[in-house]
Amino acid sequence: MLDWVAALGPVSKCEPCAKLDEKDIHLRPDLAWLSDESLLGAELSKSLRAIYANRIPGKQFYVSREGQASNPTFEHELSYGATRLPDAGFQILALYRFWNIIEYWSPYRDVVGEDWNQVLADFLPRVALAKTAGDYQRELMAFIAMGHDTHASLWSSIQQRPPMGTCQLAVEVRFAEDRAVVSGYLNDAGKASGLKPGDVILRLDGVPVSKLVETWSPYYAASNEPTRLRDIARSITRGNCGEAALSLRREGEDLELKAQRVPTASLGPISQTHDQPGETFRRLSDDVAYLKLSSVKAADAGSYIDRAAGTKGLIIDIRNYPSEFMVFALGGHLVDHVTHFASFTKFDLSNPGAFHWSQGDPLLPLKPRYSGKIVILVDEVSQSQAEYTTMAFRSAPGSMVIGSTTAGADGNVSQVNLPGGLSSMISGLGVFYPDKKPTQRVGMIPDVEVKPTIAGIRAGRDELMEEAIRQILGRDVPLSEIQGMIRK
Repeated sequence: MLDWVAALGPVSKCEPCAKLDEKDIHLRPDLAWLSDESLLGAELSKSLRAIYANRIPGKQFYVSREGQASNPTFEHELSYGATRLPDAGFQILALYRFWNIIEYWSPYRDVVGEDWNQVLADFLPRVALAKTAGDYQRELMAFIAMGHDTHASLWSSIQQRPPMGTCQLAVEVRFAEDRAVVSGYLNDAGKASGLKPGDVILRLDGVPVSKLVETWSPYYAASNEPTRLRDIARSITRGNCGEAALSLRREGEDLELKAQRVPTASLGPISQTHDQPGETFRRLSDDVAYLKLSSVKAADAGSYIDRAAGTKGLIIDIRNYPSEFMVFALGGHLVDHVTHFASFTKFDLSNPGAFHWSQGDPLLPLKPRYSGKIVILVDEVSQSQAEYTTMAFRSAPGSMVIGSTTAGADGNVSQVNLPGGLSSMISGLGVFYPDKKPTQRVGMIPDVEVKPTIAGIRAGRDELMEEAIRQILGRDVPLSEIQGMIRK
């Protein structure tokens, strides 16, 4: 290795040389290995330390800053799309490339939760010795999942993630009370399947759901467990076309049922929201207004506030991904003074592995201002921009968050090309609360925790909406009146 480094030619002395600025530093580079002569030998250690000491400030070939957010972009990392797999050399390159990107360019490497060095050692033989292209992709997928970042799956190869197959049951499934529960239909085939909302799936083709989750979980990159279960639920009924055998529990009784899987392509786009159907904005009553962000328009922000004027409370539903960026366009109408709601960490081009604190743009008050109570709804589908939006809106006076832990993956994403024509991403920008409390893997912790129940799904209730209305109108309002507002 010393000969190989020397063959690259001498390193010019820098003028000026890069230095590590300790001001506002959050993460420092882990470079103690450069001085480990028992590992490297004296000469190689000396050579590498000299290279490091003579680095040029503010410049990298493989990494640059992207856009206003300044997350890293890896534009010179080749994907080697023509590579014929298996190829142990390129497979090792993929492993080392992604490992180094997390080690030196991830703002969240300190919350990975795994010994990242040991992860590399464990996966080296698994990735290098994968015998087929599919095995390589699945091993790489499992490796990436060890980074515990919902943004970071092997997105180019999702079809290789179990369960595999081109068909699935035409029903929606989500986990409630730690059970896989039918929550709705995707089309008429779902209605004709014999399955009903509230059915608990116990076994699928003879295999207990708990065993399926255990077997598949290593391939699902997720910042936290609710998000992993969210993604497994979306795929759980996938498989070969034809009949699927299910063991169910329906209202306390166990039953067996067979249903037809249909081509996934025939289902069209599958909704990934849990908000209310219907219009973007509506008044549920004289005292309660509702706004969902899945179809919101930034240009109409002031209009939404005008239409909500006079109500006691505004429910902002972020159990979705906002259709447009609403943080400042709508957030400014919710605050009465300049409000800082987020801090960031950004990488240091001169010092790979170093991240420094910076303050985000604040919310600036806009007219008209909404002066009633603000109730924000979130759950496991609230991810990334939805979480950042929640941070902004919950900083408003009189606001509260209702629901359950969100996806825990915030910050602009950075794409990573990998050998074999593959690609992944990482959360490339560190997003924290103003007091520097973390959001990654933690998510938005609700002020009032409410989760859907199996009984509620069976009855077609929206229990988060019910609690939001109670928070606005009080506990004495009859449930029938609340449900009437929701179904209005």
